[in-house]
Amino acid sequence: MATPKNTSPDYWPKAKRHLAKADPVLGAIIRQYKGETLTSKGSAYFSLARAIVGQQISVKAAESVWRKLETGLGGAVLPPIVLEASTEALRSFGLSGQKVIYLRELSQFFISRPRSNWHKKHDDEVIADLVSIKGIGKWSAEMFLIFHLMRPDVFPIADLGVRKAIEKHYNGGKPMAPKAMQKLAEKWQPYRTVATWYLWRSLDPVPVEY
Repeated sequence: MATPKNTSPDYWPKAKRHLAKADPVLGAIIRQYKGETLTSKGSAYFSLARAIVGQQISVKAAESVWRKLETGLGGAVLPPIVLEASTEALRSFGLSGQKVIYLRELSQFFISRPRSNWHKKHDDEVIADLVSIKGIGKWSAEMFLIFHLMRPDVFPIADLGVRKAIEKHYNGGKPMAPKAMQKLAEKWQPYRTVATWYLWRSLDPVPVEY
């Protein structure tokens, strides 16, 4: 379960052109981050573990906890290593008690279950499969679709960063109803993943990574 070199989706250049043409506001954001793209580490476990760590905290805080976790576990966050670590050790890296439980459940899943053919499954099938793991909800499953499978048309409307970015760029910073956000995102199809990534990028000093 080694972590391979980052990979980027082939559809990215085409998606940028489509989005810039369909939405001038998004086009302006895209132009600010030339040369940057969504990347995948190529590890299903990495993606889901990062999603667990990132639940309900900021991108910056999640990055800090993850770095402490990696360092504390000897440089690699892998299922056997996580299961061998004590609760006290995992908590000392910044994980809540609940996230320690979730990370262990995930680790046990990857050790005990044969590899799933997620690349061959529809988005809804992948989500249904993943939410059966304790601690993996729809948001975490959507992060997996985006960052591991690199599916092109995922729109995680419940994500706080997505909502904040849409309100900032399209609604003067004021709250926006979910239905209005869904309607806005229709123009981004079939590349809502790419739109989502640039919305995140517009808020954070470093690219989001799961």
